[in-house]
Amino acid sequence: MSDTENIFGCFVSITEADPNASQEIRALASEQGDLFRTYIWGDKGISDTLKKLKHVKYGKDLRLALFQFYVNPIPIQEQNLKVIEDYRKREKSIGIPIIINDENFFCKSEEMRYSFLEQSILQKLDLLAEVVKKKKLDTNIEQLKMDFKKTWS
Repeated sequence: MSDTENIFGCFVSITEADPNASQEIRALASEQGDLFRTYIWGDKGISDTLKKLKHVKYGKDLRLALFQFYVNPIPIQEQNLKVIEDYRKREKSIGIPIIINDENFFCKSEEMRYSFLEQSILQKLDLLAEVVKKKKLDTNIEQLKMDFKKTWS
């Protein structure tokens, strides 16, 4: 099956350390970026779980909900992120930003990291449900949430 059939996609943006920062800080930023990518696309990455859900099952108006993971965003970038982006009618898509940093991810155990990702996605699906209702989209978010929970476990 084609990736274009998946209702969920993942995008990762990793903030590089300041070039004037110490070698230790630059190495840590690079290490955290590489580590986070494994949680998305690695052997136990969530991308494979999310790919099991196909948009045709949930309606015609939403073809892609793109989880946009921002790893250690700089403060100005973080301030400018919306909790959920506007629905793009032409692409039948919506961007869903999720911030990843030391406090909510890197200081946690592996089990807690996966739990954080799951809970973050579920919270964002609640926000997506509000957009679907407001825009009167033909998308069964409740079924999508139930199926997400089943595939996650």
